[in-house]
Amino acid sequence: MLRIENYFARIGWTGGRERSREALWKLHFLHATRIPFENLDIQLNVPVSLALEALQRKLVDNLRGGYCFEQNTLFGAVLEELGFSFIACEARVRMGRPGLNPRTHMLLVVETDEGRCICDVGFGGEGLLHPVFLDGRISEQFLWTYRVVTEGPQHVLQSKRQSDWMDLYAFLPQPCAPVDFEVANWFTSTHPESRFVQILTAQLPTPEARHILRNRTYVIQRGSSEDTREIGSLDELLTILKLVFQLEMPSDTRFRNPVF
Repeated sequence: MLRIENYFARIGWTGGRERSREALWKLHFLHATRIPFENLDIQLNVPVSLALEALQRKLVDNLRGGYCFEQNTLFGAVLEELGFSFIACEARVRMGRPGLNPRTHMLLVVETDEGRCICDVGFGGEGLLHPVFLDGRISEQFLWTYRVVTEGPQHVLQSKRQSDWMDLYAFLPQPCAPVDFEVANWFTSTHPESRFVQILTAQLPTPEARHILRNRTYVIQRGSSEDTREIGSLDELLTILKLVFQLEMPSDTRFRNPVF
């Protein structure tokens, strides 16, 4: 069962059970900037559960983060509790690369008085701070700009890079069942070829910068500029997780990757 007051406290929401376009935008922003994207459980050989009680305990009560299936399942439960109409969809991640990738991403398509929009609090450092409408409207979000275009029956979320648009992911705006996400979650969290099995990551977008940790590399993106730092020890890694991502791990933590 969702304990929504605990969730509100976790993200700093004080608007109560308001259901409006403005509330949706604010809830999305607070969730995306307060609950980090991370795959630490996978690197600790801990199974990833999508059960709502497990997500409440991990992301809310234990002040942890999660990846797309966890983040958007929790956010969907919040939207359902508040009375929003939405569907959960699967997407094929592109990140500017050609080729056909499996459906290993989850997003929500929410109905508003102004039209349907993507809500996605689980795409990490490249992800949205606010929802984006599906009708092609440009969405300027602080230092970043997004839009959704159509490609046959598919919709494609794009991010602007200087004068060019880069595909982030493609999806069909049709509902998927929870069992579909269970299968995709199992593949993403256990398959040896999955990036989430191979690489530790923690990511957090803010209005001023995007913080991205991948194994031994910590990157701060500010628009088109990047500052990169190489991490030299496990203690340094744990310190960055604590200070930047608010993820406090025991000093005896040992991850699958990276190995120091």
